[in-house]
Amino acid sequence: MSAFEFSGVVRITKIGTIYLATTLILAVSAINTGNNALYIGVSLMLGSLLLSGLASKGGLKHLHADVGALGDVWAGRPARGTLTLRNDSRLWNVRDVVLTSDALAEPVLIPLVRRRQSITIDATFLFRKRGLAHLNSIDSYTRYPFGFFLKKRRLRITSEVVVYPRLLGDATADRYRAATGDQTTANRPGISSEIHSFREYSRGDSLRHVHWKKSASLGRWIMKQTDAEASKSVHVVVDPFLPKTAGEDAFEEMIAEAATFVFHAAGDGFDVTLSLPRATYRAREGESASPLFRALALIEPAYETVHQVVDRHTVLFTLGGRRDAKSA
Repeated sequence: MSAFEFSGVVRITKIGTIYLATTLILAVSAINTGNNALYIGVSLMLGSLLLSGLASKGGLKHLHADVGALGDVWAGRPARGTLTLRNDSRLWNVRDVVLTSDALAEPVLIPLVRRRQSITIDATFLFRKRGLAHLNSIDSYTRYPFGFFLKKRRLRITSEVVVYPRLLGDATADRYRAATGDQTTANRPGISSEIHSFREYSRGDSLRHVHWKKSASLGRWIMKQTDAEASKSVHVVVDPFLPKTAGEDAFEEMIAEAATFVFHAAGDGFDVTLSLPRATYRAREGESASPLFRALALIEPAYETVHQVVDRHTVLFTLGGRRDAKSA
């Protein structure tokens, strides 16, 4: 928690404490001496305190915040976005507004928000866990106008963001790159009609590549890949089965490993197919792999085994102990 953050609605500052103590001393002196000039001075000082409270309360009361569009958001990595602060007050300009939230990597300072206007500024967000993150509130603070009190108001917002899984370090990425390279260099294009491997159907696939016999036996469309097609492609299968011997941390680590593999495979220009129990996603060369990362962000552990197509060329991520295919 930053030095200015606190629980509650208002907190007196050091300047405010000195000012209030001085006002009390002058008030006592005015009562003891009957000096009219001291009475006038004390009245002005008390009026300044009242004006400070009205201005800060009136300013914060009419503030509204909105979160702008975010780019790709990865767990544990700062993400750039925007915040829009709107001042609906007809009377008060608000200065030196500080915004904080659990979703913000650092507090955001807004020097001035004029009445009946809005301002949009850059902000850095940080989410610790993958999944669907809900942004429900942002705390606003201000010392406006005189710095005697620090006022706080919680601004309600409604925003959601899909946080992609955590990406692992360079050493792990190099290991996955090596696995991808091993898979593709060992299977250079040969006779294009030779079947290299099988995978689940994904949107955009041609029905000419359906393996009808295997599709009929499994009850869903299974696609075949030739050697030429497989030379620059990789098929990733994620098995979400969580055995009783493994914990949630192990599951999250496996998802992070899968996301790291897909991230670098797509970045290296591979045609990446991701198979989950009930859906298959594909990012062709040059296309965005965001749908794959979104699927990995939202996947939940399964407590019963689900059959998936796995052959010897598949890159398999699993906690279930099944190692009949190439796994990382």
